Amino acid sequence: MSLYIRDAKVNELADELMRRLGTRTKTEAVRVALENELERAGKEATLEERIREIQDRVAARMGPHSVEFDQKAYMDEMWED
Repeated sequence: MSLYIRDAKVNELADELMRRLGTRTKTEAVRVALENELERAGKEATLEERIREIQDRVAARMGPHSVEFDQKAYMDEMWED
């Protein structure tokens, strides 16, 4: 099955990639690019994983915290309630 590219810009990009990768055909260059992109997309972290990484970095910078600290009592004291 052959690869037919109708878009001029995509054709230019395929030519450039073919030259840079040293492949024999545009099809091979596009295959390599698509495989690399699929691999990269597969490694992308979920939103939950990205949030957990941020939380871990912040926690590491803040250091250990006192478990017995009462946030409500602290806020009441600050607001003199």
